Amino acid sequence: MTAAQTAIPSSRWLQTVLRLGKQSWWLTLLLWLVSLTPAKAAELELRVAIEQDASSVVVGSSTPAVVKDAQGQVLARLGASQAVEARSDGNGAILIDNGQQSYRTGQLWVEPSGESGLVSIGTQVSNSKWYRGRTLVVPTADGLTAVNYVDLEEYLYSVVGGEMPTNWSLEALKAQAVAARSYALYQRQSGANSVFDMGDTTRWQFYQGVEEEAPSTIAAVNATAGQVLTYQGQIINAVFHSSSGGHTENSEDVWVQALPYLRAVEDYDTDAPVFQWQETFSADQMSARITGIGTVLEFRPVQMIGDRRVRRMLVVGSAGTREMTGDQIRQALNLRSTYFRIAPNLGSIASTESVPSTPVGFQVVGRGFGHGLGMSQYGAYALARQGNNYQQILAHYYQRTQLSRIQVR
Repeated sequence: MTAAQTAIPSSRWLQTVLRLGKQSWWLTLLLWLVSLTPAKAAELELRVAIEQDASSVVVGSSTPAVVKDAQGQVLARLGASQAVEARSDGNGAILIDNGQQSYRTGQLWVEPSGESGLVSIGTQVSNSKWYRGRTLVVPTADGLTAVNYVDLEEYLYSVVGGEMPTNWSLEALKAQAVAARSYALYQRQSGANSVFDMGDTTRWQFYQGVEEEAPSTIAAVNATAGQVLTYQGQIINAVFHSSSGGHTENSEDVWVQALPYLRAVEDYDTDAPVFQWQETFSADQMSARITGIGTVLEFRPVQMIGDRRVRRMLVVGSAGTREMTGDQIRQALNLRSTYFRIAPNLGSIASTESVPSTPVGFQVVGRGFGHGLGMSQYGAYALARQGNNYQQILAHYYQRTQLSRIQVR
């Protein structure tokens, strides 16, 4: 993708601005198609839930900090490396005790002083982690939720390191940075609630604060500052996974919606440690994980995605049958992907009758790790080692997209 390919005429620019401006979330965020010269992006805060529905949380700061309520009133002051415990009162309020005075409040902010100040968040001191930005604690239905308000780019310093080995090629890390930035903003637009935009687990993106940062991840994020993937002027749902097992999938074959930028393409992940894998289960283990049909006897494919992934499979048991999706079987057996086959081990004596013999166990042989949509991380690693830059890597896995830059206003 060249700079010439990313230029747009002034009339189209005006139409893009007017169209995006009509959408409520885009009132302050406009997309500009730009050359790929690195530039510092304006600040945009994400709200990332670190602890959810906890009975209590411990929040602190690496530098002197103030603890405020929703109206900005200072409730307490913390010294460097000090923390305070916030507890749910069970009736929608927060109780804190700084050792000198107790407070009851509806919200609690911890704001560190200085540009280098970090916040700590955990359910206790021993499991707390350090994060950039500031902290909001709010009552939720089942306790307290602690939210890290963090600049988008600084959030990515950690996410790139959590999602991809930090010693990989810089071009692979850049591709991960752009995909993760696009995914975060897409989720912020489509999946945010009144309390947070995203969580911190692999259900969203893996985010563990500054412990996952490295000079390489900071360099990758800074080199791609503000860059996102767009399709027809909209930020895409830039999902990614570890390894596809040789071929990614079309979105409608894994999910319901057909997305024009999530198309099945050849992957280059043959060197991935999870490219091929196998698991074994005893007959008792299998029947304990797939219940309601007696002793599990056989797995019969009903519908496949191409010749690779299981969409639906019939499980035959001694007391009935059960049709399950590939995802349901994956979850029940804790498999790496839905790209698998299951064969029974019938032991040394096979039945000569029409009734299936009872297996003594099962062997599962599979490929890949993840849903198989979008960018394969091990594929990106291989493409980078072959000399491809991050623009080429992204163009391969996200078809018909453009590389754009956000501008916050």
